Amino acid sequence: MKKNTKFLLLGIGGLSVLTIFGLAILVVISSSFGGTVAVIPIQGEIGYSSSNVLGGSVVNPDTIKEQIKSAEADSSVSAILLDINSPGGTPVASEEIMNAVKECKKPVVSWISDSGASGAYLAATGTDKIIASNSSWVGSIGVILDLTNLSDLYEKLGVNRSAITGGKYKDMGADYRNLTSEEQNILQTMVNENYDSFISMVAENRNLSKEYVASIAEGQIYTGKQAKDLKLIDEIGGKDQALDIAAKLGGIDGSYKVVTMTSPQSFDDILSSVSSKIGYSIGKGMGSLLEDSTIQNAMY
Repeated sequence: MKKNTKFLLLGIGGLSVLTIFGLAILVVISSSFGGTVAVIPIQGEIGYSSSNVLGGSVVNPDTIKEQIKSAEADSSVSAILLDINSPGGTPVASEEIMNAVKECKKPVVSWISDSGASGAYLAATGTDKIIASNSSWVGSIGVILDLTNLSDLYEKLGVNRSAITGGKYKDMGADYRNLTSEEQNILQTMVNENYDSFISMVAENRNLSKEYVASIAEGQIYTGKQAKDLKLIDEIGGKDQALDIAAKLGGIDGSYKVVTMTSPQSFDDILSSVSSKIGYSIGKGMGSLLEDSTIQNAMY
């Protein structure tokens, strides 16, 4: 055999080995891309803090937004699942999560376990699909402003509370006096504006008419089955089914990995609490059934 022929055969053989080796590497690499569903928990009240002084968990939207960005930037993640168990939260915080979800370029699915109400439901409407169990509590589309008048109690205790203000309405809602009729109208107008915005966002996200959403948006909470009939959610199912739906939307065929994203809490977060006085939330009585502690301030 000629020398040139030997070199040619060796070259072809070496190229074949390299090709096989390269294909093997591609298989390994491809298996690590797009084979994961990232789970982002939304467990507890939604607000700009991580925990309240009563010990209840509070979901900070900045944390959720960072987790969404991380999952979106991770090439191994094909889809995201929001694992929701929340009675609601403040308007701005709830809307921030909703907007972050809508801006995400990867498929996002919501699974509502025990509760996905008010602000938590609003956040879920930004996802591609909403899944809930038959017994889940869903909806409660409404706004509540929680005010307390302790003037009679202060009088009985001999406590004389007052304030020196600069501005006619500066102490509006203070707990040492009743609201005037004018103040009542001012606050009612603010609540109505938030309520109308809430209805509009749900209607847009769920591709429903505003009139239809308004007809079922009376602050009522629904079971998962009722919510499905009312078109507030897409499917009835458990977490495994929600994960399968997310994986399918992410283009995953066959088995997939599930990674739950978590973040540490600082001591300052634990001492902080929700400060907004108006929000999207189910009422205190309903909330106490869902959480170890009730929301002290009004919420979505």
